[in-house]
Amino acid sequence: MKTKALFYHAGCPVCVAAEQNLAAALDPQRFEVEIVHLGHDKSRLAEAERAGVKSVPALVLHGQAYHINFGASLSALR
Repeated sequence: MKTKALFYHAGCPVCVAAEQNLAAALDPQRFEVEIVHLGHDKSRLAEAERAGVKSVPALVLHGQAYHINFGASLSALR
């Protein structure tokens, strides 16, 4: 069974670079990655907050939020 991973981003250059690196780093045989563009889908901001995301880009894996660099805080996306 694949592990579910959520990658939240806002489309900024930092986020796009992180998405490209993430795609190359995670084994598709082991991980099912869902990309969530919070700039386009603001309805998922609360979900990201509940998952512990404070800024994007961020990867949520096994219920833990991992912040990658700093593109934008979630409050800036509202």
